[in-house]
Amino acid sequence: MSKILFQVEEPGIRLDLYLSKYLTAYSRTQLQKLIKTNRVTVDDVVKRPSYRLEEGEWIQVELPEIPQTPIRIEPQDIPLQVIYEDEDIIIVDKPAGLVVHPGTGNPDGTLVNALVYHFRSLSSVYGPLRPGIVHRLDRDTSGLMVVAKNNAAHVNLSDQFRNRTIGKSYIGITWGTWKEDSGLIDEPIARKRSDPTAFTVAERGRPAQTEFTVKQKWRNFSEVIFNPKTGRTHQIRVHAAFLGHPIFGDEKYGGGKARIKGFIPEVSKRLQKLINSLGRHALHAAELSLSHPVSGERLFFHSDLPDDMRSVIEGLSSYD
Repeated sequence: MSKILFQVEEPGIRLDLYLSKYLTAYSRTQLQKLIKTNRVTVDDVVKRPSYRLEEGEWIQVELPEIPQTPIRIEPQDIPLQVIYEDEDIIIVDKPAGLVVHPGTGNPDGTLVNALVYHFRSLSSVYGPLRPGIVHRLDRDTSGLMVVAKNNAAHVNLSDQFRNRTIGKSYIGITWGTWKEDSGLIDEPIARKRSDPTAFTVAERGRPAQTEFTVKQKWRNFSEVIFNPKTGRTHQIRVHAAFLGHPIFGDEKYGGGKARIKGFIPEVSKRLQKLINSLGRHALHAAELSLSHPVSGERLFFHSDLPDDMRSVIEGLSSYD
C-alpha cells in the first residue's frame, strides 16, 4: 500500500465519483471498496462514498500498487523551460497561456503533453491523465511549478503543500495604490453560486490567507509581492479584487478593460493598448522553495519577470 494526498478542486461531487475522475487507473468499484474499508479520509475523517466534497478539503487514500495502464496522453514537442531536474523532481517555468493538464476544451497542447514528450519518468499518483502534476497554476499565470518524477516524491511534495511548508512568492501588477505597504489578507474564499468557474470572498468559504508587500507604486497602479499561505483556487486574484485592487488585465475579477472607464481619452487609449498587448492577467509565480523529497535539503528557485509584464511596468512608469 502507498498513501497519496491531494486537495479538492471541484466541490459538490460525491467522494467516490471524485476519486474515479482523478484516480483513473482504478475502477469505481475498487475505489468504493477502499472507502468502505476506511482507506480513504477527508480532512482525516472517514466518510461514506456518497459524501459531497467541499472546496479545499484534503483527501488521503491508501492505494494498492498502481496497475500498469497505457498512457493516453499524446506526447507533444512543446518547448519547456526547465529550471532544475534530478532523479525525483523537475522545476519548470510555465509560460502564460499554457494550460497545466487536459480537460474540457483543452484536450491537448498542455503542460502535461509537453512533460510526457520530454521526460520518461513521471509520477502516476493521479493516473495517466495527470502524470507528474502535484499542483497547478492558472492558464494565464506564468512562473514556477514543481513536477514529481516518481510516486514517492509526489506523496512527499503533497504533504509539504498540505503542511504549508512550501514557499511561494508571486509578483502582480494591480489597479490602485494600496493604503498599506504590507499586511495580511485573511478572508475566506468560496465558489460563486452565480458562476461555478469563479470565486469570491464569503463567510461560507474556506479559510484563505495572503501576505502582501507593495514593491512600487505609480499613479493608480502598484507592483505587489504576494505570498499565499493557503492554496485556494484563484486566491491571489480574489483577495486583490476584494480589497479593490484587482490584478491588471484580469477580466474575470474586475481588472480588465471595464476598469479603464473614467480615465481621460488619451490615458484610456494607452491603458487599453497595454491590456491588449499583455493579453492576460499580470501575475507571475516568481519564487518557489521546498524541501527535497529525498535529501531533505531546502531548495530555492527564482524566475525573472517575463517580458510582457516588464512592458506593462515600463508603460505604467511612462504614464506616471
